[in-house]
Amino acid sequence: MSIPYIQELLAIPSPSGYTDAVIEHIEKRLDSLPYHISRTYRGSLIVSTVPDPELMIMAHIDTLGGMVSEITESGTLRLSQLGGLPPNSFEGEYLSIITSDGKSCRGTFLIDNPATHVNRDMGKTERSMANMHVRLDALVKTRRDVLALGISVGDFAAFDTRTEVTDSGFLKSRFIDDKACSGILLDILLNEQKILQNTKTGFYFSNYEEVGNGCPSGVPGSVKDVLIADMGVVGDGVTGDESKVSICAKDIAGPYDLSLRRTLEQLAKKHHIDHTVDVFPYYASDGTALLRAGRDLRVGLVGPGVSASHGVERTHSRGIAATRALILEFIKIQKQKG
Repeated sequence: MSIPYIQELLAIPSPSGYTDAVIEHIEKRLDSLPYHISRTYRGSLIVSTVPDPELMIMAHIDTLGGMVSEITESGTLRLSQLGGLPPNSFEGEYLSIITSDGKSCRGTFLIDNPATHVNRDMGKTERSMANMHVRLDALVKTRRDVLALGISVGDFAAFDTRTEVTDSGFLKSRFIDDKACSGILLDILLNEQKILQNTKTGFYFSNYEEVGNGCPSGVPGSVKDVLIADMGVVGDGVTGDESKVSICAKDIAGPYDLSLRRTLEQLAKKHHIDHTVDVFPYYASDGTALLRAGRDLRVGLVGPGVSASHGVERTHSRGIAATRALILEFIKIQKQKG
């Protein structure tokens, strides 16, 4: 079961641009195993069975977050978004400001003038970054007080995950996108070495996906096929289901490779893996970045259905298990080809 590995990664804050700790954690978990492990120049992690993999399974370990953009005269902080963070969903969330010397200061993300007893129009105020601030859990009244804590513009804001696994099998947490699939890949690398043997398979943990510029230049030239493991969308107008694996036919950049998609569909049917095929209208992935960069690769995308994406996310253990199973079956056919 992949959920413990997902929880392991969720416990390590990794907003885009601040991902070294989670990359180092994955490296340490795998360094005693017979894999080829390297980092790209920008800090993504590649773990492969051979130095020249032909299949790359890719998930991203960076998440949504914030960066301090202003310290106000009243001692609060303004944030700039990292990725498509919806301010209304994150209102009231606890977070940590990570300073340049590695210290952490706790706070809460709030609408300006957040007391209903003095602000009758609070409910009407647009939830935007310009109208929201971080209230620090420190006795600060001025900008100088905040600076004395070691906080400065450019520091990262890591929001709490609120991770919970329910008795009914749901995983609830912020940043299931894409710690879920990263945890699945870690699970496979740790526990499925027999399947991986004699394949030319790599696993790529990307670190800038949420800001759209993570992986194109870091994929080795030997790679022919890329399978993106990222979240499936659940909501109006799509077919996603938290208890199934989604096979993405198209996102905002256009269609994924048809032959890879047909292969994934056939494998899911043959092995009775609960799945759905879907089109994601406002979705981009590392696969999108690869295709837009003009890389000569075939790209497919799968992932568990995730409710309330980029908000208070939720998926189910069945969807996670279905994603894991489909990835493994896809790796097995590469072995047969070899």
